[in-house]
Amino acid sequence: MERTWKPTAGGILAIIAGALQVLLGIVIATIGGITFLFGWAGVFATPFLVLGIIAIVGGIYALRREIWGLALAGAICAIIPLILPWSILGILAVIFVSLGKGEFK
Repeated sequence: MERTWKPTAGGILAIIAGALQVLLGIVIATIGGITFLFGWAGVFATPFLVLGIIAIVGGIYALRREIWGLALAGAICAIIPLILPWSILGILAVIFVSLGKGEFK
């Protein structure tokens, strides 16, 4: 099977989007912890952290071309916060990982 750029691009995009989500989750949790005005900041930070970590793990599997389902799940988790500008990275990651399905073990 010929290796193409699609799973690699999808993995990189998922990792970038996941890292941005994790960073946002850390910022939200930190601001909430420092100011005490946002006592519920942890409730909002947790989904960003969890989805970001899944996106990063899925991106790594896409780069390795292993476990297509996990790579796709990671790319989907990169989309979830649709209101954020980097959701386009997750949309592109899903497209590229889906198009490269035949290259996975």
